[in-house]
Amino acid sequence: MGYKSLEECVVDLERHGHLIRIKEEVDPYLEMAAIHMRVFDVEGPALYFENIKGSKFPAVSNLFGTLDRSKFMFRDTLEHVKKLTDVKMDPSRVLKKPFDYIGSSMVALGALPWKKKSGAPILHGRTTISELPQIVNWPMDGGAFVTMPQVYTEDVTKPGIMQANLGMYRIQLSGNEYIPDQEIGLHYQLHRGIGVHQTKANALGRPLKVSIFVGGPPSHPLSAVMPLPEGLSEMIFAGALGNRRFRYFYDEEGFCLSADADFVITGTVYPNENKPEGPFGDHIGYYSLTHPFPLMKVHRVYHKKNPIWSFTVVGRPPQEDTSFGALIHEITGNAIPQQINGLHAVHAVDPAGVHPLLFAIGSERYTPYQEVERPQELLTIANQVLGTNQLSLAKYLFIAAHEDNPQLDIHDISSFMMHILERIDFSRDVHFLTNTTIDTLDYSGDGLNAGSKVTFAAVGNKKRTLAQEVPVDLRIPRPFDQGKMAMPGVLVLDGRAFISYDDEVAFLDKWCAEAKNQDWTGIQLIILADDAGFTAANLNNMVWVTFTRSNPAYDIYGIDSFTAFKHWGCHGPLIIDARTKPHHAPALIKDESVERRVDQLAVKGGSLHGIL
Repeated sequence: MGYKSLEECVVDLERHGHLIRIKEEVDPYLEMAAIHMRVFDVEGPALYFENIKGSKFPAVSNLFGTLDRSKFMFRDTLEHVKKLTDVKMDPSRVLKKPFDYIGSSMVALGALPWKKKSGAPILHGRTTISELPQIVNWPMDGGAFVTMPQVYTEDVTKPGIMQANLGMYRIQLSGNEYIPDQEIGLHYQLHRGIGVHQTKANALGRPLKVSIFVGGPPSHPLSAVMPLPEGLSEMIFAGALGNRRFRYFYDEEGFCLSADADFVITGTVYPNENKPEGPFGDHIGYYSLTHPFPLMKVHRVYHKKNPIWSFTVVGRPPQEDTSFGALIHEITGNAIPQQINGLHAVHAVDPAGVHPLLFAIGSERYTPYQEVERPQELLTIANQVLGTNQLSLAKYLFIAAHEDNPQLDIHDISSFMMHILERIDFSRDVHFLTNTTIDTLDYSGDGLNAGSKVTFAAVGNKKRTLAQEVPVDLRIPRPFDQGKMAMPGVLVLDGRAFISYDDEVAFLDKWCAEAKNQDWTGIQLIILADDAGFTAANLNNMVWVTFTRSNPAYDIYGIDSFTAFKHWGCHGPLIIDARTKPHHAPALIKDESVERRVDQLAVKGGSLHGIL
């Protein structure tokens, strides 16, 4: 739909039963986030908070909470935008079938950003940072954060909107050492669009102007998170998806303002000026801790008439950003596979925190000409996957051959892992990248941004049958002698808390030596956990614990392991030590007293009655 504003979207969603109003006064400290998460968990409606403690502005969340609601909001433009994305990925399609793209081409032409001269709604009023809803999601968060921002910057060497970047990076509004109403914090990696702009500005010794848009038509925040192909502007994409050109202008200080935003915060980032930012409950399911990040000095805070603050909650998946991901996949389809020759599909496994774990399917066209079935082309593809955009943040990559099962589904965790475990040869098919980079938000490595990666590649016919239950005659050495099956072939053990790597490496080598004499038939993967019951309770728990609490080069062991010509492998089951280590960040835990307050909203007469 061509919504002119967030307010128009809210009215439309409410009219069609996709949004409810929370009329009771709610506390922005933990309570709003708790309400959002409870409603998201039951695939409930979008939420409009009318009465926020300490702020005169209302707020909305969970707009993108289900794929159906997202598709409803863009019901008139989604198919055209899919075609536009396809064309950008492969322009030859227009030449081959020009009539298929006539309508979509007209949409693209009408999506060019529109520079306004004056009279923009965003100039209606001014406010301060402290008057905005001070929403805190998790008990240990360092302050209030903007969780649904659109951060706009321009290249200082090539100014103008067509060279600009619109990205969604987190913004800390309060806490730590920030001077209230004068300073806020920006958190982003230097390889992202805004980081590239800042690096250029720093090199020239010039300040970087930053505009933070909040609200506006729903096509705007979605465009800020879209992994768009090189050369396709976020503002053009927003215009095409929203069926309304991105309207903008510059204020007298030279800051770009989105005319349709509900709020715009302008400010300046000066070279090499940082302050501590965080902690913040993040999408891996843990806190990202306090680190120095760029400081933004606030100039002005604009708002339109009747503005609505837009927010989401970030935490252990699934959350609203999971639905964002589903919508992005709906739009882009197989965009990444088209960029890598031989890649059929790739999937960042959401329950594992997205970035830590990838499943992929590729062609293995060399194998039929070999006497021994072994991964070859898959390894070439795997190296490209781990060097591509956001996929480069992954630690674990499981890759299978398309030829072995053309119906294999990368979104089916159990079936995909079983396919791998039935075929893999751990003496040959485990390939490490050590002393490399991982996600800034992942604290399982040996330093900030530092860790390792591993590829598990499997091809050929099924080699073994996986055990469904713990073998009755299996005698597991103490202390890891209490186990539960998480899925066929995967055994979770507990029995000893992690002490230090100096202690554990020798201890686990000894444990593996004792376990070598057991019959592990049917068991391919052993996970060491703090709580085997929790980890094995369901697949989501298993992949979250296993792949967020381990650093491959440090935490992978094997029964009957060996190293030959720099290659590590094992003849028995592979072991992943997924116990909590002293250097790990704390996991996100909800406040039970706040949860009880949310329960009261679900009783008869409460705004959430019939929803929870």
